[in-house]
Amino acid sequence: MDNKESKALSIELKPETATGKYSNLAIISHSHSEFVLDFATMLPGLQKPEIISRIVMNPEHAKRLLSALIDNVNKYENQFGPISTVEPQQPKGTINLNDLMNNGGTRS
Repeated sequence: MDNKESKALSIELKPETATGKYSNLAIISHSHSEFVLDFATMLPGLQKPEIISRIVMNPEHAKRLLSALIDNVNKYENQFGPISTVEPQQPKGTINLNDLMNNGGTRS
């Protein structure tokens, strides 16, 4: 058996999983033995973000995921151009509550 055959992985993708879940917020925490990735959706009009999925993995798998994400982002950017991570400007007259909490409640 050559290496390609031994690395083949057979997976099942059920229809209810195949549609996926939309997430625009990830909360990542860790302990000595595991990483916890909470994926949430934060939409206008919702009181608070709703966690739609939680993935728990050991540190080795978390590092493999990081490697795979870096590889895939690089491939994406080579094909489609750089991904912008600049936060959009807030319209005047709005307050970002997160900024207020991070600045001790003062507004500059």
